[in-house]
Amino acid sequence: MSNPIQKPELPKRFYTDVTVEETAEGFEIRLDGRPVRTPARTLLALPARAPAEAVAAEWAGQGTHIDPATMPVTRLVNTVLDGVANDPNATRADLARYAETDLIAYRADEPERLAKRQAEAWDPLAAWLEERFGVRIATAAGVMHVAQPPETLEALRARLGEESDPFRLAAIHQMTTLTGSLILALAVAADRLDAAEAWRLAHVDEDWNISLWGEDEEAKARREARFADMRAADLLLRG
Repeated sequence: MSNPIQKPELPKRFYTDVTVEETAEGFEIRLDGRPVRTPARTLLALPARAPAEAVAAEWAGQGTHIDPATMPVTRLVNTVLDGVANDPNATRADLARYAETDLIAYRADEPERLAKRQAEAWDPLAAWLEERFGVRIATAAGVMHVAQPPETLEALRARLGEESDPFRLAAIHQMTTLTGSLILALAVAADRLDAAEAWRLAHVDEDWNISLWGEDEEAKARREARFADMRAADLLLRG
């Protein structure tokens, strides 16, 4: 009989007070007055107070042990400081690949009511894309790959090139991976949508299935955890 997989033991909380200190490096998180560092030993400092306060609140909210799963903003900030800030072009390149297979390009051919829901949710985004960038997104029914026009991909790459702030770039990347849509993420970045509305639009298919078959509790918990990551990205996007 195989042994059950054991989760790694969480580190014990070793601090009492959590504060945010404004320094030359930005808004630093301090634990009992001492600076915090990322897993790669980068100083945990943010350029804006609001997200720094959110990180501090996550550290302050830990119980007897420190659970990274309950710290979505901290995790994303670590990703920024240890990864994206060092190589933003890799993040832009990954986002450009999402542009080739954007969620809103793939439509159901049946049932008709689902296809209508998708059109109602996603056609306004396609119209916004054309108005904002002067390009169109190609759509198709089914799961077969649909190639996007070269000018559409180029316009989206150019838009990503405008993002010089690694915190914003990482936020857009996280929103894109969570929703499967670069266009949805860029719409949030442009204040065309808020994060909650973008999340709803990304789950048209899932919500359709829930309306038919009900909602599984484990799936619900996973979705709630992912939305916490979406909110964390939105916080960094707003600064």
